[in-house]
Amino acid sequence: MSYRVSIVIEKDEYGYYAYSPELEGCQTHGDSSEEIMGNIKEAIELYLETLSKDKIKSSLSKEILTTTVEVNVV
Repeated sequence: MSYRVSIVIEKDEYGYYAYSPELEGCQTHGDSSEEIMGNIKEAIELYLETLSKDKIKSSLSKEILTTTVEVNVV
């Protein structure tokens, strides 16, 4: 079964960090954008294998909204 899962990817001086806000504790890191995409997909698949179908449904039913804002710092 296929699921659509939200992920957040951050880049810093150490590489990439990714996590799923819908799946508490589901996170990984990698050295490149290609590596992080593979790592987070694998982490999500393994995470979902530990959940019941009902728990998967309730976890992935959250609405995740993202945006950016412009702020002024004095």
